[in-house]
Amino acid sequence: MQIKMNLIVGAAALALGGVAQAQEMEVKIGHVAPVSGTGAHLGKDNELGAKFAIDELNAKGVMIGGKKVKLVLLAEDDASDPKQGTAAAQKLVDSKVNGVVGHLNSGTSIPASKIYFDAGIPQVSPSATDVAYTAKGYKTAFRIVANDGLLGGALGRYAVNTVKAKSIAVIDDRTAYGQGVAKEFEKSVKAAGGKVVGHEYTTDKSTDFSIILTKLKAKQPDLIFFGGMDAVGGPLLLNMKKLGIKAKFMGGDGICSAKLPELSVGAMADEQVICAEAGGVEGEAKKSTDAFKEAFKKKYGVEVQIYAPYVYDAVNVLVAAMVKAGSAEPAKYLPVLAKTTDYKGITGNITFDAKGDIKNGALTLFTYKGGKRDQIAVVR
Repeated sequence: MQIKMNLIVGAAALALGGVAQAQEMEVKIGHVAPVSGTGAHLGKDNELGAKFAIDELNAKGVMIGGKKVKLVLLAEDDASDPKQGTAAAQKLVDSKVNGVVGHLNSGTSIPASKIYFDAGIPQVSPSATDVAYTAKGYKTAFRIVANDGLLGGALGRYAVNTVKAKSIAVIDDRTAYGQGVAKEFEKSVKAAGGKVVGHEYTTDKSTDFSIILTKLKAKQPDLIFFGGMDAVGGPLLLNMKKLGIKAKFMGGDGICSAKLPELSVGAMADEQVICAEAGGVEGEAKKSTDAFKEAFKKKYGVEVQIYAPYVYDAVNVLVAAMVKAGSAEPAKYLPVLAKTTDYKGITGNITFDAKGDIKNGALTLFTYKGGKRDQIAVVR
């Protein structure tokens, strides 16, 4: 009889264990960034931000619709290439991810957004700034940083009104991001009464800029704006020094990384560079992002480059919408995500407008002193 009772109890325990296991649900979060190529240091920064958030959420325990959730990160490399970006997006769709954080670049985020839209999968970019990303009307596309209209506009006004630049030259790398931010900057300079003396073009893989810089040197600019990434911005600064060009060097978030001094091989002078991060942290948000950066360095042994805190917030915003909706099914939590209001992230409060842009997006202006970023101001 005792043996029979033990068998019954054991069977009951196994049944209960099976029920408990059945209640646990796997939720897949996709992430895409360049972890190969010239932008790999920025892509890895973003990917680690996503891993940080996933690890933390799993450690805390997440319940969605009464079920315990295990979050799984599916990370893909787009190498900053639009074709590879769309292939990565399709791979995530085929893997039936519940949501996507990324891509890092506008040039990959924009074509990928159509694939996510067609599949009905929410996409939150932590760093794509081209206005076109949310202007296409895809209801699955969101971002938690300011767009190029704000970024380029603020930098243009700052160049004219604060730096007091009298003659301004522009260079862009012909990517969606580089062209977009350069266009908005130039428009803002002219609106503020500034003078643009020349606009030259390069690529996102160039290292020799002697021809275009020689052209611009003849026009004696006191400020050069570059629309592109730090992997090109660094060598540009080195070329400027070799040619004896002492102009201020300005750019958007693409150059505003911790690695820029290294990429310029020490060519930049203190306070020569002015750049803007397409996000702004002040007050309590600055305390929380500073704490995140310390924890990030302790966990991974590297400094935050730019957007890891925004990736961390993007993951948390997605999961918070799932929790609130009581479902990780994209169709069910997407309307909740779209109505996100005053979500308290480490980078500040997050509210999406009708296009999926962050409302009241802030920008942080930086310069460099002693080879390190030094914050100038937060503007809105």
